[in-house]
This record gives sequence, C-alpha cells and structure tokens, in this order.
Amino acid sequence: MVNSRCHDRWLLLITAVLVIFGSIMIYSSTSVVTPVLAKKNVTPFFYFKRHIFTMIMGSTFMYVAYRTNPEALKKAAIPLLVFAFILLILVFIPKIGISAGGARRWIRLWPSTFQPSELVKLAMVISLAKYMSMPSYKTDSITSFLIPVGIMGLFQVVFLKQPDFGAAMSLCILTVAMLILSGIRLRYIMMLGLLLVPVSIKLATEPYRLKRILAFLDPWKDSQGSGFQLVQSFIALGSGGIKGIGLGESKQKLAFLPESHTDFIFSLVGEELGFIGACFIVCLFLLMFLRGVSIANRTKDPFGYYLASGLSMMIALQALINFCVITGLVPTKGLPLPFVSYGGSSLLMNMVAVGLLLRLSRGDEVRRVIDKTEGLIERKKALMSVYGRGHALSRYGRANGQGNS
Repeated sequence: MVNSRCHDRWLLLITAVLVIFGSIMIYSSTSVVTPVLAKKNVTPFFYFKRHIFTMIMGSTFMYVAYRTNPEALKKAAIPLLVFAFILLILVFIPKIGISAGGARRWIRLWPSTFQPSELVKLAMVISLAKYMSMPSYKTDSITSFLIPVGIMGLFQVVFLKQPDFGAAMSLCILTVAMLILSGIRLRYIMMLGLLLVPVSIKLATEPYRLKRILAFLDPWKDSQGSGFQLVQSFIALGSGGIKGIGLGESKQKLAFLPESHTDFIFSLVGEELGFIGACFIVCLFLLMFLRGVSIANRTKDPFGYYLASGLSMMIALQALINFCVITGLVPTKGLPLPFVSYGGSSLLMNMVAVGLLLRLSRGDEVRRVIDKTEGLIERKKALMSVYGRGHALSRYGRANGQGNS
C-alpha cells in the first residue's frame, strides 16, 4: 500500500546536505577578496549572502512544487515550455538580456539575473513526460520520434546563437535518454546520431571551441593560456590528497583557479577535503539518482514515471558532466554543480525538481484512484446484499449517471 502522507525523507535529507555543504564551500571559495574583486567593492560575505537569499527562494519554490498537483502540472506542460522559449528569446533584447564572457545567456530579474536555459531543461522534461504518457505516442512511429526531436532542435538553435554549447549538449542528451527510456526504436536514435555528426564537426571547428578541445587534449601545452583553468583544477585536486589540506585552506582560490565558486567548485572540494570529501559528494549524487529511480519505479501513472525518471536524469546528468569537466574527461562546458555551485538559476530549478520528486514519492494520485475504486466496489456490494443483483446494478447505474440499462 502506498503511504499518501509520507514523502521520500532520504531524498529530502540528501538535498539538504548538498545545499548546506554548497553554502559552506561557496563561503570558503569567496571569503578571500582578491584585488580585482576589491575594486568592485565586493566583501567577504557578498556571494554568501546572495546565495543564502537564493536558498530561501529555492526552498519556497521547492515547497510550491511539492504542493503542486501532478495533473495540474501535466496540463501546464506545454504553456510552461512556450514560456521558457520566450524567456530564452528575451536574452537577445537590449536592456533585458545580459552579456558576459562573450555570451548572452541571462535576463535581468530583480534582484539578480536568471538563466532561461535552466528553466528550458525542466520544462522539456515535464513536456516529454506528458507527451510520452499520451495514448497517441507510439514507440515504433517515426512521427512520435520527430516531434520531440524537432522541439529540441528549435531550442538548440537558440542555445547555439547565445552561444551556450553546454546547455545544448545537456538538452540533447536528456531528450535522447528519455526517448530511449520510453522504448523508442533504436534505429531512430542511430539515424539522429548520423545526422548530428556533420553538425558536431561544424560546431567543433569554431575557433574558440577548437581552442577548448585542444586545451582539453593537452592542457599543459598552453598552461598559461587556454589550458590554464584545467591545469589549475588538476593542481587543486592533486594538492588535496586523501584527506585534503583543510576546510578554508585552499590556495587555488587565491586568484589562481577561475570560477572557483561556480563551475569549478568541485576542484576546491578536492583540494580542501581531499579524495574523501570528493567521494562523499559523488556518493550523495549517486544516492539522489537512485532515490529518484526508486520513486519512478513506485509510480504507477505513466506521466509520473517519466517525470520522476526525467528529473532524476536531469540532476544526475549535470552533476556527471561537471565531474567529468573538473577531472579533464570532457572539454569545459560551463555547467555548475547542482546544489553546490554558486548560481541562482541552477539552484532554483533543481530545487523545484526535488520538490516535484517529493510530491511524486507520496503517491497521492495512485492512492486517490485506489480509494475511489475500492469505495465504488464496496458500495456495489452493499447494494447487492440489500436489493439483489438485478436491482442493485440498476440503482448503481443511476447513482453514477449511467441511466437504466
């Protein structure tokens, strides 16, 4: 029997530990103000206070998501996807979109900024869950395959225009993974892979991407240029050893490792807390993914199953890519570590995802259907015992709006 009152406490505990740990590491990585930040009047608590504010907002968002009825979410799937696309377009409008590091990925939202690509991933998971649970969705139909791929392709064009190759790659892998999960024909996936080969080659030969790829292949060749960030990441991880050099004692955060509080915060975890601390974080994400899979397997509703699976993959995929970037297994993508890195948009959307998973773990919708069915059966039995079978069926039909048969 599904307990309709109890959410997955392990998932909530893991999320809380990651968020609190992330706050500690963000303060550790930004508590030392470099000369460059000092010129901008940045104090030791500047990033920490902003992150705490985002945590409070994220907790509110998570609670709202937890209280959201899955059926209402299902109805809002397409409007949410359209809204996410509109926000994605707004980054190109002057005075609304914000440019940084040669990319336009953010829009101005008081009191901070927002990265629409994070909402796009969440909206895409919800929309795919709805689409795959529809009776018209056929795993052996090329049309059923092309519709989500076409929508994904539309978002990819906008991502690459920003440019945001990390978001484009994440959305592609997430979409394909959910299609495979639904049981789509593998030959369709292979066809898509073949079509993406020339596109990938064209994208990889762009000067700045080619520079990243070459730096990934041999970062020591240009250790003071394109390979600087990856080399400093290796130094941070190597300096930590087994137990680390101590919390707050990082040397790489002293203006050596760029983005040490965002994309490369895991390097500081390895430096300050060592191999043990890094393994602890990896294990937490693994446990979170397993809890998400467990929730999906317990969900009887197809929409809930695909939604729980997609949300679990969304969080785990971003964490996996970040781990691979930090350790030099893939080129730099610019993706933060969920719940741990400084980055409001990522934290907000991931906490919404956890809120939805917690709601699905309660099994309210399944319990409601079971209770209603059991109630109707008991009522029918009671009528039969009083009036006999024929009269009972007649009364039962009239009571449920079916009229005389």
